[in-house]
Amino acid sequence: MNEDTTQIVEKLLASAQKVVIVGHKNPDGDAVGSCLGLSFFLKSLGHTTTVIMPNDFPDFLKWLPGVEEIIVHEREREKSTELINSSDLVFTLDFNSLDRVGGELQTVLENCSAKFVMIDHHQQPADYAVATYSDVKMSSTSEMVFHFMDALGQTEKLSKEIAVNLYTGIMTDTGSFRFSSTTPTTHRVAAKLIEAGAESAIVNQNVYDTNSPERMKLLGVALNNLVILPELYTAYITLTQKELDDHNFKKGDTEGFVNYALSVKGVVFAVIFIENKQESIVKISFRSKGNFSVNDFARNHYSGGGHINAAGGKSSQDLNKTINEFISILPRYKNELKDAS
Repeated sequence: MNEDTTQIVEKLLASAQKVVIVGHKNPDGDAVGSCLGLSFFLKSLGHTTTVIMPNDFPDFLKWLPGVEEIIVHEREREKSTELINSSDLVFTLDFNSLDRVGGELQTVLENCSAKFVMIDHHQQPADYAVATYSDVKMSSTSEMVFHFMDALGQTEKLSKEIAVNLYTGIMTDTGSFRFSSTTPTTHRVAAKLIEAGAESAIVNQNVYDTNSPERMKLLGVALNNLVILPELYTAYITLTQKELDDHNFKKGDTEGFVNYALSVKGVVFAVIFIENKQESIVKISFRSKGNFSVNDFARNHYSGGGHINAAGGKSSQDLNKTINEFISILPRYKNELKDAS
């Protein structure tokens, strides 16, 4: 965080504030971990904080310290709206455009009078905050929250609760420290978090070793649906609404499935298409290796975006049309995919 941004934040936090911390729609480990970690930190400075998520999040994150205090907007619309409207500051974490919260909550945020602070590592941040800490080279927003504390000279406030949340966010957003966004600094931050009380084995167990039998069987279906296009260095997975329903699908059950497609030898571009009848869309997750930008691909074709090697998007067409369109687009990128292989 640069000196100018640090000075702005210091002034904003100079006296006790009513703070709301908001994560993005369909929150993942980084969104939940960074928001909770920041909440504990700001409370230690004497501020009143509330974490609001647009909608529910996976069960494998519901053990995190402070998670019971999160307000889910979809379930408590009036309460969350009132809290936002009465807040002095709104921190937005792990997203950089208000449309990433979606629906009614976006309108509430756009109309509130609070000052905004953004902490995020996605590309092309919007200009809505009085203080923006944006760094696309960072492994995760959770790592950025640690650096945020450091810039304010407050790392002595690092508690076990903060450490567990931030470590979980970093671990999940780096694929257990295996993605290219993991830097030496990321490992040094992780070490400090472990020293502060984040037990890596326990975090891993709580996140990765709590699968339901239904989720494991759904993974089997997903792998059975895997299609490999070797001449285009691409693999994709499909899941229909019926396949989800047949396996008692819960939010978060498909987390990480796309990485199995990316693990195939010779594949540099992996995609999972997930049918969502309730929203009348096909949800799409993109992953890549090397310098093939799935952020650009998602922005150009699927109303999405994210990072160079990890992004998301959606299609309003049905599943079959979405897949056929995707296959028709791919040849345009054959040279880029070849160069990235």
